[in-house]
This record gives sequence, structure tokens and C-alpha cells, in this order.
Amino acid sequence: MESIIPIKGKVKYKLTLDPSVWIFDDRRIDLKTYFTKPKEEENEDLKYLFKMGEHWSREIMEGATFPPTLKTERKFDRKGMETGTFGMEIKYFLNNAEIEEDATKVVFECKDGTEHAFSIDEAYTLIFKYSQDGKPLTEDGPVHIIFGDGSNLDNPIKNIAAIRVE
Repeated sequence: MESIIPIKGKVKYKLTLDPSVWIFDDRRIDLKTYFTKPKEEENEDLKYLFKMGEHWSREIMEGATFPPTLKTERKFDRKGMETGTFGMEIKYFLNNAEIEEDATKVVFECKDGTEHAFSIDEAYTLIFKYSQDGKPLTEDGPVHIIFGDGSNLDNPIKNIAAIRVE
């Protein structure tokens, strides 16, 4: 289970992350374009409210709809998935683990015994890179850490084995 990354320490929920399944996650980001496109700040709560409002209006106008079937399901871009370089923002996992209030830093433990520590705020901006050109990062993975500004895109932190919150 070398591809499993535990989140441990000062968290309410100790989680284990499996980057091999993230390719199907809607939150994935395309790292080939992420740092070159202008960023649009999104308010997750506002986005949710707008989606719920659209859904409510549609149900009033059209009536309830049934869950998607195989014919109406959203299709994945198979070609893009086979050739893309993808990442996932770490903030989703830190939010799910629920960091305790007295925690001050997030430490990324590497397989070679080295550690990289970041403040809680810095850790929330980091990105896990989990695939390169459609292939998982098996040699020096399972994930690489990329700074939120992309400044270490060519030289990421590699061989992440665990995440420890202190």
C-alpha cells in the first residue's frame, strides 16, 4: 500500500488518501493550464446557493427529474484523462480531517525520512500532483507537492509518505 497517504496528528478525523482514484474526482485540476489561466475566486457557499436555486427553479417549472441514467450521465473526457497532468488542492483533505484549533503546522513526511513543514495557512494553498501525462506517479510518488503559485512546478517536493498535523 505504498500509494496510501495517512493524515495524522492534531486532527479530529484520521484519514487515508488514495491518489489512484482522484482521476475521476470533479475537483481535480489540470496542471498544464492551472498556472497559466487567470484565476477566478470562487465562493463555495455562493456557488452552492446558485446551484440549489437553479435546481429549485427547474423543479418548479419542469417537475422533479429522475437521477441520471447511463444515457444521460456526464461523460468523462477519456482522451484528456489518458494524457493529462492533474493535481488536487490539499485544502479539501485538510477540511475533511478537521484540524484542531491548537495546531500550528502541517508536516509532510517523505519516504527518505526528510520532512517539509508549512503553516496551516500555507498548507491550504498547496496542491498534490498525482499524475503526469496520464500516468500515476509511481517512481517518486504517489504525489508531489506543488506550491499554490506554481513556483516549484519544475522541482516539486516528491515521495510524500504521510501528512502530520502538529
